[in-house]
Amino acid sequence: MGFFNEIGKKTTEATSKITKETKLKIKMNDNKNKISDLYEEIGKKVYEKHVREENINIKEELQEQCEKIDDLSKEIEEARQEILKLNKKRQCPKCYAEIENDAVFCSKCGYKLETVDVVEPEQIPEEETEEKSGEAEDINE
Repeated sequence: MGFFNEIGKKTTEATSKITKETKLKIKMNDNKNKISDLYEEIGKKVYEKHVREENINIKEELQEQCEKIDDLSKEIEEARQEILKLNKKRQCPKCYAEIENDAVFCSKCGYKLETVDVVEPEQIPEEETEEKSGEAEDINE
């Protein structure tokens, strides 16, 4: 019976990892769509000012949209980093390719990598992952 329990445990872990990764990818795509909408909104404002031959003050008139884009971009990057951790990978600091955690050289550009102490995904508290997804929901509202 121990054999079947072990298979069940591994299957559950794999399913959990896939579920987390899928949720993160969905969150990333939602944020990318929101950024596109903000770009469109910014473009409309700029064009309206152009048509009216008015000057546009970016700091005053577009600051809110730019800050939203900054926040969404930060969330996308955090989700991407979490996906890398789930897949036991990291990013080359030179070419930004995905590489294995234990790689000594980047397989894409050959850059010599420094060794890094990696936190295994199982060590990441579940609460932390749920808090991050809760923060993203606040922005949606």
